Amino acid sequence: MTVQSGDIIPATPAIPAAPAVPAIPATPAIPAIPAAPAVPAIPASAGALIFDRKGRLLILKPTYKAGWTIPGGVMEADGETPWEACRREVREECGLTVHRARLACVDFRRPRPGRPGGMRFLFDCGAMADDALGAITIQPEEISQYGIVKPRKALSLLSGPIRRRVRAAMAAKGTIYLEEGRPVGQVR
Repeated sequence: MTVQSGDIIPATPAIPAAPAVPAIPATPAIPAIPAAPAVPAIPASAGALIFDRKGRLLILKPTYKAGWTIPGGVMEADGETPWEACRREVREECGLTVHRARLACVDFRRPRPGRPGGMRFLFDCGAMADDALGAITIQPEEISQYGIVKPRKALSLLSGPIRRRVRAAMAAKGTIYLEEGRPVGQVR
């Protein structure tokens, strides 16, 4: 259709207007959530008391520090438990497999300059047969030698904190809680 000047063109029907949308109230500002206090990162380690049938204790001479120690080490940060760490460290350091133990003590060590402190779990793994102990294979990167010695001799060779922990664990009738290797009188 051609539109000429003066022609009347019918109007296009109007599209009905959309209903009015009610105004959305402004969202109130969300208050900032305060940062949670820092959770303490406390290192943890696990050690093992392993005896022979004569009551002598297995001790190790580490390559990375002075003195003697017992089998054990730091727990892995992947969620490893103290008991899993104890078993892994014993296997790595001296090639032994421990199947059962009792928790002998938990020792809290305060942080100091240059030392992180932490929790120390000590498991009494009981006596192993001579043939098992005869198969000890030390990890040469960490352990230079080992000994199976009477407890009195072991205590004279172990470093201070470990000596106190081992002495307290061997003297206790059950599990004992320590701080810096010393019993806490208020905790039974």
